[in-house]
Amino acid sequence: MIKAILTDLDGVVRRWDPGIFTQAETAGGLPRDALPNTAFEPELLLRATTGQITDESWRREIVDRLRYRFPEADAGEGVRLWSLSPGEIDSDVLGLLQRCRTRYRLVLISNATTRLDSDLQRLGIDRAFDHVVNSSSIGHVKPHPEIYNAALKLLDIKANEALFIDDRAENVAAAAEIGMTGHHYTTIGRLKLALEKHTPPG
Repeated sequence: MIKAILTDLDGVVRRWDPGIFTQAETAGGLPRDALPNTAFEPELLLRATTGQITDESWRREIVDRLRYRFPEADAGEGVRLWSLSPGEIDSDVLGLLQRCRTRYRLVLISNATTRLDSDLQRLGIDRAFDHVVNSSSIGHVKPHPEIYNAALKLLDIKANEALFIDDRAENVAAAAEIGMTGHHYTTIGRLKLALEKHTPPG
């Protein structure tokens, strides 16, 4: 029996407008895709999402790398403008999950930097979850089993008592490997059906 719903943030509850990158790059005189290509370089991103460096340090490193690669651009302005947005909430998805919260504990489990708490407050959803499991606090990112186990320990439940939702198939597969019920998020319609199946009315 499911006792808790664990959901990813980005790609499920939160959306990002790709135009944010374009506008920031244009204002800073940076080439197209320079910002995401630099910010999400695997080794740099991993340091930020496992808490080895703070969100502020991550963004400073992005500026430094961009300045080195594009000395004629205003990398600082580009990163500043990109950093302003906390993203947008998919209110329909959040509404579905909130309705389940009347009967199940709802947990956010995210690969995120140390800015996560601030973003949740700015988005007005800092009280929308019973718990928040942030990879930068745990020291491991999905799909590493330790981040899932940290959530289970926090809830004091077994893996087969959790429903895990994520937009990345590899993260869902990893949760299933330790015994969770997984749902690969693609559309709100499919999510609704999954919730109806795994969390039937009491």
